[in-house]
Amino acid sequence: MSDGSAAAAAPAKRWAYVIPVAAVMYMLAYIDRTNVALILPYVGKELPLSASAKGFASGIFFVGYLLLQIPGAVLAARWSARKTVLLLMLAWSLAAMACGLVHSEIQLHVARFVLGVFEGGVWPAVLILLASWFPQRERARANALWMACLPVSAVVMSPLSGWMLGAMSWRWVFVIQGLPPLLWAVVWWFAVADRPAQAKWISPAEREYVEGTLAREEAEKPKAAQESYGRALRDRTVLLLVAVYFCWISGFYGFSLWLPSVVKKMTGNGSPGLVGWLTAIPYLVAFVSMVGVALWSDRTGNRRLALAVPLLVSAAALLVGQLTHGSAVAQMALLCVVAAGVYAPYGPFWAIPSTVLRFEVVAVALGLINALGNLGGFAGPYLVGWLTDLTGSSAAGFLVLAGLLVAAALITVLGVRPAGRPSESPAPAGRLTARS
Repeated sequence: MSDGSAAAAAPAKRWAYVIPVAAVMYMLAYIDRTNVALILPYVGKELPLSASAKGFASGIFFVGYLLLQIPGAVLAARWSARKTVLLLMLAWSLAAMACGLVHSEIQLHVARFVLGVFEGGVWPAVLILLASWFPQRERARANALWMACLPVSAVVMSPLSGWMLGAMSWRWVFVIQGLPPLLWAVVWWFAVADRPAQAKWISPAEREYVEGTLAREEAEKPKAAQESYGRALRDRTVLLLVAVYFCWISGFYGFSLWLPSVVKKMTGNGSPGLVGWLTAIPYLVAFVSMVGVALWSDRTGNRRLALAVPLLVSAAALLVGQLTHGSAVAQMALLCVVAAGVYAPYGPFWAIPSTVLRFEVVAVALGLINALGNLGGFAGPYLVGWLTDLTGSSAAGFLVLAGLLVAAALITVLGVRPAGRPSESPAPAGRLTARS
């Protein structure tokens, strides 16, 4: 039986168990990470903050985010992704609630920094988990379906946060939104396994397919990829991906963390509820874009175009939005295009490292890319805030962010060379009722 026919015949319970539980878990993390963008415009005189201070509160998260990237990835690969994420989930929940208890700018920055520390190891740990469950021909879709929790969390939580801000103190919003990870930790512990051999719900046929395919993929990787962590950290593709991710994430978070403020201004300082609902629209478009681009990438094997083209489109939309002054409908349409462009590359991008590095060393590469790349999460918001204070307008900041997105696309096209491509005839991700 060919690889393609084997994939088509394999049961697919892993899509119904692993992806949804991981997606909800990270959706809760993303809510705690980004709710500051919706909440801070409404803290008022109780906690007076300048635009640059608000940008710093958003960005300081990513300084803490650096610390557990590589340790979290290595722990997940060598010990247990399931246990690593569980411990981090409990810790970040407490840190998120602490944001509602602060009484000064410094305390807010410390709470956000600590939140970043505990959330830092989650992303690479889950990527390690997915690499143990989904072969390369399915990897971009698996990544994208999991990472779709990013825009989905905004679709769900933007209106809810807006309603909560209208109904209660901003402090309570922080505290209440920090509670759910404590509850979801129970679901995570009982539903997730590190690999097919440890899962009680998987059938022998699916276990054999996943483990056999992953073993063949490991054996087919270049011999040079069997070397040490040091070699992984020096790999040309890995270093280029760090640069791509930094430029991309600068634009990504500079956009997403300042989107509510832009929408608020666009609506003439509208109510929190209205701002929340309007903010959700671009994220809904982003969700569709993520899934569609990942499906195309798995079918064609072209990871580079799936990464570069959306970034160029989003950069163009940012430029048009800052250089023109259209109606509110036109501005919202441009925000939707930007959101679609900056979210679409997630699945294909994170499928690239495991094509050039073996499982035992790819963990440290994933940690390095996410750690250094996410410094853009500090640079983007702070840059927009600083330029807004300096010029009195957010236009200059967004123009710089557009340039960074273009740089990410150019590095991808001119430098990144993923090894190989997914095997033929990918297994349908939506087939969740296959034989058990």
